[in-house]
Amino acid sequence: MSFEQAPEDPVELFRRWFDEAGEQGVVQPEALALATADEAGRPCVRYVLLKGVEDGAFHFYTNLESRKAAHLERRPFAAMVFYWRENERQVRIEGLVERLDDETADAYFASRPRGSQLGAWASLQSRTRPPGALETRLAEFEKKFEGRPVPHHHAVCT
Repeated sequence: MSFEQAPEDPVELFRRWFDEAGEQGVVQPEALALATADEAGRPCVRYVLLKGVEDGAFHFYTNLESRKAAHLERRPFAAMVFYWRENERQVRIEGLVERLDDETADAYFASRPRGSQLGAWASLQSRTRPPGALETRLAEFEKKFEGRPVPHHHAVCT
C-alpha cells in the first residue's frame, strides 16, 4: 500500500490491517506488547489483549492490583506494539491512558467465562507466590461463589 492509498485516519488504517491480520492467519492478532513506566521512569513491558477500538481509543483490561495498573495510575501514558509476523506488519501506538467507566468494566467482566472470573479473584497480580498457591486460592473462590454469580473484581478498562 502506498501513502496515497492509506486512509487519512490512522485508526481506520489500523482497523483495516487488524482485519487483514485475522484473514491472513495471524495467530492472536489482538495480542499487543504494552509498555509502562514505574515511578523512577524505568520501562516495563508485558503482553495484553486488545478488547476493542472505539472513538480512536484502544481498549484493554487489567486488574487494578497489578503492577501495570500502579504504573498507569502514577504515569498515565503507555506505548503499545502489535507485531504480526505472518503478514510482516507492526503498529506502534503511544498516548494517554484513561480508565473507562465502571459500567463498561462490569459488563466486560460479566462477559468473561466463569473460570476467568474466578481466576481474577484467585490471582495475586504481580506478586510472587509459592508453587500451588494459585490452585489453592482458585479452589477457595470456587467454593465461596458456588451456585451464584462471581462478582466483579478489580478489572479496569484503559
